[in-house]
Amino acid sequence: MADHGLQQLQTQKLAIGPQMQQSLQILQAPTLELRQIIQQEIEINPVLELEAPETSIQDAIPDDPDDRSVDDSDIDALTQMDDEWREYWQQSRQQTATRRSDDQERWQFLMDSIVAQTTLQEHLLSQLHTSDAKPAVAEQVEFLIGNLDDRGFLNTRIDDLSLQHAIPIDSLQAAKKLLQSFDPVGVGSEDLRECLLVQLERLGKKQSLAWRLVDQYIDDLANKRYPILARKLGVPLEQISRAADFISTLDPRPAQRFSVSSNNYVTPDVVVERQGGEWVAVMTNDDLPHLRISNTYKDLLSQPSNNGEVRNYVRDKIRSGKFLIRSIHQRQQTIHRIATQILKYQREFLEKGTNFLRPLNMATVADEVGVHETTVSRAIAGKYIATPHGVFDMKFFFSHGVKTESGDDLSNTSVKNAIADLIKNEPKHKPLSDDKLAKLLDGQGIKVARRTVAKYREALGILPSHLRKSFS
Repeated sequence: MADHGLQQLQTQKLAIGPQMQQSLQILQAPTLELRQIIQQEIEINPVLELEAPETSIQDAIPDDPDDRSVDDSDIDALTQMDDEWREYWQQSRQQTATRRSDDQERWQFLMDSIVAQTTLQEHLLSQLHTSDAKPAVAEQVEFLIGNLDDRGFLNTRIDDLSLQHAIPIDSLQAAKKLLQSFDPVGVGSEDLRECLLVQLERLGKKQSLAWRLVDQYIDDLANKRYPILARKLGVPLEQISRAADFISTLDPRPAQRFSVSSNNYVTPDVVVERQGGEWVAVMTNDDLPHLRISNTYKDLLSQPSNNGEVRNYVRDKIRSGKFLIRSIHQRQQTIHRIATQILKYQREFLEKGTNFLRPLNMATVADEVGVHETTVSRAIAGKYIATPHGVFDMKFFFSHGVKTESGDDLSNTSVKNAIADLIKNEPKHKPLSDDKLAKLLDGQGIKVARRTVAKYREALGILPSHLRKSFS
């Protein structure tokens, strides 16, 4: 019989305190999310207030001899932080002052040019409301519109919708037919085959070779088995090729133009500028609030009439507010130091373009900055940097690489660009295989295996050679 009893085990476990969790959250947060965090802190911490950048946070330190939470070393540290914070903002304002007027004009022009995005559902409902559909049919059309995915296809087949919602199949079929008469052509289809057939029918091609290819042989068509199709249908290969070319002009995602992602914009956290012949990283702080501790609560502490409970509450809120200010300051410093190291390693990219991007790992930058590798990963998450060649996610600059014959390091991005250039200029009737691409890259001094070429080609969204072949 087994013995039962109590056992005491001693283990070690690392626990992250609330302040450390907040500091990591602030470091990792993109600017927009950081503004929301600051706003939330202002709402729950009454001692925090927004102030102009030139305001000193030394004024935020309570001058209370009984305040045991603030000693001399803490005051010295906060004073130094205040000096750095003011200097940081002053430098930022000086660097942005000369371009702010032009930036404001461009920003206002951009805002004035943005048109409210119409969703697919709104577009379809507006057509339904101007149609002469009977109320019962219109109700079912609205039901189908609510079941469309981002391609404009029904996310569930008609027969399944009929069973799931106890709606007569004939009623749904009639609603679907009306929906498919709307713009964009092909909306309301159940799959790609039906979507293409609807478009061909609208173009008067129902008796054409293109219709037959889509209706009966869409798999062979997708895999460019043109010689097999020519034999099956008993028509010349050139006709198959011409029909396939026509089919390729149809829209496989009729709702794509209504995608809300088309109106997504990013604001760079860092702007790369050339100053005195050197590339420098300039933080964009226009949208970042500057916090201070309210003088009202500082005065509240100095009033001897307040009891200990009130004073302790105010001290706790001041301590929490100072930690938040310090965390924001450290976040900005960390991002700036990382961006400076990126510029140091990617000078050729800045001078010549993406083909000259050097391989770089986070461990290297972490050593230079003096932080842990995970800190670099958190700091660059969701952050963007504006360069002479466009705005890039900061993660873009961290990639592995390969060695060239000359011994230089070449990033994966540069190798991908080289592959894309070779495929762009390949003969259309005889596209380059992955093996041939590897040999051509070797001729350029870039040694990569065939399977690596295939991996990079797939990452670029480029089809294999047999699917790129033109039969025209």
